[in-house]
Amino acid sequence: MGNVGSEPGVLLEHLFRHQAGRMVAHFARLFGPAHLDLAEETVQDAMLRALQTWPYLGVPENAAAWLFRVAHNSAIDAIRRKRFLVSDEVLAGILRSEDTQVDPLLEEQFRDDELRMIFMCSHPEISREASVALSLKTVSGFSVREIARAFLADEAAVAQRLVRAKRQIRERDLTLEMPHGEELAQRLDSVLEAIYFVFNEGYTAHEGEDLIRRDLCAEALRLGRLVASSSIATPKVHALVALMALQAARLPARVDEAGDLVLLESQDRNRWDRALMGLGFHHFDLSMAGREVSEYHVQAAIAATHARAGDAQSIDWTMIMHLYDQLFVINPSPVIALNRAVAVAKVHGAAAGLALVDQLEHDARLRHYHLLLAVRGHLLRELGRLSEAAQEFSAALELPCSEPERRFLRRQLQACQ
Repeated sequence: MGNVGSEPGVLLEHLFRHQAGRMVAHFARLFGPAHLDLAEETVQDAMLRALQTWPYLGVPENAAAWLFRVAHNSAIDAIRRKRFLVSDEVLAGILRSEDTQVDPLLEEQFRDDELRMIFMCSHPEISREASVALSLKTVSGFSVREIARAFLADEAAVAQRLVRAKRQIRERDLTLEMPHGEELAQRLDSVLEAIYFVFNEGYTAHEGEDLIRRDLCAEALRLGRLVASSSIATPKVHALVALMALQAARLPARVDEAGDLVLLESQDRNRWDRALMGLGFHHFDLSMAGREVSEYHVQAAIAATHARAGDAQSIDWTMIMHLYDQLFVINPSPVIALNRAVAVAKVHGAAAGLALVDQLEHDARLRHYHLLLAVRGHLLRELGRLSEAAQEFSAALELPCSEPERRFLRRQLQACQ
C-alpha cells in the first residue's frame, strides 16, 4: 500500500475521472446497454469502497487495477444478488477481465468499449442535449452536479435528461455495435459535434464566475484523440483534434492571475502550452489527407495561423480574413460573419469592419449576443466615437455573460469616459 495522508481523496478523484468511463463502457458491453445503470453502479461501488478503505489502509500501488478489480467483483455480486440473467459468454467475459494489467489485449478492449459507448451516446434517437449529458456521465465520469454546473442547468433537469436517454436506450434496444457505411459517417458527425460542443462550453463559459472550464476542454480533447486513434478516424477527426489542441494551448494565457480576460493579441505567448501546440500541428498535418475541407479544417487553419505568429504584430490577418471567407461559405452563421468583420477591420480598417457589423445588428440570432455589442463598441472607440462606443459597452453589460467578461466590458466602458 502507498502512503496514507491527504492524498487518497485527491488521487481517487483523479482516478475515478480517468477510469470511470472506460470501466462503465466495459461493463455496459458485458451487461448490455439496457443495464447501463447496473454498469454505473458497479463502478460507483468501487469508488465507495476506496473512500472507505484508502484513508486507513493506504493507496494501493496499482490503484487503477485495484478499482477495476473491486468493480469486477461488484459486477459478479450484482449478477448473483439481482438474479441478473447473463449468458455463459458474458459471464466468461467478466471472469476473464479480472486483471487489467495481465492481459494487454484488455486495454485495447477498454478503448474499443469506450469508443462504442461514445457512438451509442450520439445515436440519432437521442437528442443532442441528452447525448452530451450522457457522454459526460458515462464516458467521462462527470457527476450530475458537475454537468449541471458546466451548462448552467438545474441538476434535476440534467438528471431527467439522463433518465430519458437511458429509457430510450432500453425501449429502442440500442446497442453498442459500431455503425457501418453511411450511418457511420452520419454518427461520426454527431460524435464530433457533441465533442466540440463540450469543448466550446469549456473554452468560453456563457455565464458564471469562470471564463473557462479546463476540465471540459481537457475531456473533449481526450475524447477527440480517442476517436482519432481508432481505425474510423477521418481527416475531419484530425482537423477537430488539431483545432481543440491549438485553442487549448492558449488557455494558460487567456486569463491573468486575477482571473480577468486577456485578449488574444495581448496574451503572453510564452505561457502557451508548447506540447499542445505540437499536438495540434501534428493532427493538422494528418487532416490534410483527402480532398474534404470541413468547417473544422478551416477553423484549425485559423488557429494555426495565430499559433505560428511569433507576436501579435506578426499575425497574418489577410490570411485569416480569407479563411473566414471560406468558413462563411461552409457555414454562413452570423457569429462567423462577426468574426470575419473583426478580421476585415484588421486588414482594411475599423470603418470597413464596422460596416459589416452594422449589417448584423438586426439579426435575431444575435439579439442576446453580448460580443456583437462589444465588437461594435471596440470599433467605434477606434474611430474616436467614444459616446457611441460607451452606449454599446453599456448595452453589452445588460446581456448574459461570464463575470470575467463583465469585468472586461466595464473596463472598456471606463476607457470611453
